Amino acid sequence: MPERRHPIFDGHNDLPWEMRDQFGYDLDAYPVDVRGDRTQTDLVRLAEGGVGAQFWSVFVPCNLGDRSVAATLEQIDFVLRMIARYPNRLALALTAADVEEALADGRIASLMGAEGGHSIDSSLAVLRTMHALGVRYMTLTHNENVPWADSATDDPVVGGLSDFGRDVVREMNRLGMLVDLSHVAATTMRDALAVSTAPVIFSHSSARGVNDHVRNVPDDVLGALPTNGGVCMVTFVPAFVSNEVREWDEAVLAEMAERGEDRRDWLAHQQAAERYAERVPAPVATVAQVADHVEHVRAVAGIEHVGLGGDYDGCAPMPSGMEDVSCYPALLAELLDRSWSDADLAALTHGNTLRVLRDSEVAS
Repeated sequence: MPERRHPIFDGHNDLPWEMRDQFGYDLDAYPVDVRGDRTQTDLVRLAEGGVGAQFWSVFVPCNLGDRSVAATLEQIDFVLRMIARYPNRLALALTAADVEEALADGRIASLMGAEGGHSIDSSLAVLRTMHALGVRYMTLTHNENVPWADSATDDPVVGGLSDFGRDVVREMNRLGMLVDLSHVAATTMRDALAVSTAPVIFSHSSARGVNDHVRNVPDDVLGALPTNGGVCMVTFVPAFVSNEVREWDEAVLAEMAERGEDRRDWLAHQQAAERYAERVPAPVATVAQVADHVEHVRAVAGIEHVGLGGDYDGCAPMPSGMEDVSCYPALLAELLDRSWSDADLAALTHGNTLRVLRDSEVAS
């Protein structure tokens, strides 16, 4: 089986937020070492999916305001407690060498990524502290701008990165913390690539050349990845993957605008989509469409610059056949049917992301 030869190193999983939202972080109420039915992720299904390394997102919503830093620390605390609770299944990974050691031990290497620059409250000291606690990437924005960077889903204010935003990128490079450009405006992507001396990542974004969604990566940015050394980790979010789902979602957003709702509010967006689906069922994305994005990134950026970032537990439903973290083999089977080589699958599944992590350590 290809997933056994090529363990998945996934860029983004939102189980920590689901554990907060549904269970108050109570692992007794919802233990994740058994198959569950209220999340898309647990340790049983991760093993079935061939996942060998996982970036756990320590996400908090933008609307928490002054609580954002404390709430992010609570997310970090949960991930560390989850790892400590299941030491035979999970291993904290801070370096590429740690990932390789965990893989050799048969444990899932567990890394953390902060999703949104609001989590540092415009403080380099907070950024450094989060790195010291184990956070190994930060997405520069979430759905809303931060004072120093524009988001893809907000109205532009600074035109990309401000001077302080460039300082954030430089400090992340110095620390060996990956700059994540998912969620940011294309102008922010280009500014960050111009500043960064280390490889960047897109932890969960797909290709704009296949589906013209603002959250996807334009071809000119993909074409810059070989010079930078970074990786675009293709996501499975249906609206980013399928043109039909994107068009349906645009109707949801239009209805939100008519109701005076904030399209940047991910929870309000989710609720609006559920209301709209009662009248107009959503189209269904497919494994083949995900594979189309993977192949486009390979064609534009090169095989050394494509990876996977599912965004499980950050979106529902997922494409048909990829409903939870046990389903990565379906994508690998699709790519095998498209004549992907063993070496290319190795690069996609873990090799490229492991290389970027290692290169970020060298650059620091």
